[in-house]
Amino acid sequence: MASGGTLLFIFTALCVTAVKSGFMKVECKAENVGQYGQQSLLECVIKTSTDIKDPTIRMVAWKKLTSPEDEGDLVLGFHRGKLDEPKRGYRFAEPSWDEKNMNVSLLITNTAVADDGDYKCMVITDSGDDRMVTNLEVQARYSILTVYSIPEKIVPNTDSTLICESRGGYPQGTIHWFDEEKHDWTGSSEMEVTQSDDGLFQLTGRLHLFRGSTFQRYTCVVLNASGVKEDEIIFEMPAPPRLTPPSGPEPIEIYKIVVRLVVTGSLMVGLLCVLLFYRWRAQQVQKCSTEPRTARSLHGGVWERQDL
Repeated sequence: MASGGTLLFIFTALCVTAVKSGFMKVECKAENVGQYGQQSLLECVIKTSTDIKDPTIRMVAWKKLTSPEDEGDLVLGFHRGKLDEPKRGYRFAEPSWDEKNMNVSLLITNTAVADDGDYKCMVITDSGDDRMVTNLEVQARYSILTVYSIPEKIVPNTDSTLICESRGGYPQGTIHWFDEEKHDWTGSSEMEVTQSDDGLFQLTGRLHLFRGSTFQRYTCVVLNASGVKEDEIIFEMPAPPRLTPPSGPEPIEIYKIVVRLVVTGSLMVGLLCVLLFYRWRAQQVQKCSTEPRTARSLHGGVWERQDL
């Protein structure tokens, strides 16, 4: 059984520690957003009461948590005046940081998808200790969309499929389809999601079009995890077939040809009529010139014809 003096010492030490802890506090920004491939900052500073003069930091430990109950993996540490070998890509936000600097913010120099999650900052000073958990949300913008069809050359009044792709985004987003009248066809589509080794997502949307589809334009839109549009692309359906054969002349050309034929035919008929008239006229003149010339005289009250 422990002696009374030992128990008094333990109780006194606990009370002193509890009092000292009340003189300092670690304050962190609860939510932080980091862009993939860029620097990310987890802001944490030590606040002390006005009674504390010139505090000194004895230990700092930044840990990446896999769960709230997990002890986490150490990514940056300071202990007994020495900076532990940091995990690659992690350092204090201030390059000249030392045990007198109350800004213990963590800087991630090249943010990866694996950096997404919760972090615990633990600090011990000569005036007390504290810890705080903060979160980093990693985001990556989806690439410009590409859209194509199967078959590549769509034949009118046949089944076809439109395929829209976007990659390099995080967290997982969605692909939506709209027609030229802004009707949402997403419910009739399919979306496939794959994740690459670096944690980024590739989205592939498929919209099946059946024969008889009447819309000439379809729009593919990619939304990020927050439902914000990041890009869109339009697919134009082939124009409907014309009534005349593709190799035949245009209707206007046919009209011109018919007009020419009608005009030409009218001129020929008119010319033929003129020729026939002049021919008939010439025949009449010739007939008159060949008939014998006669004259009539009155003899005894009777007209008699006489050849001239």
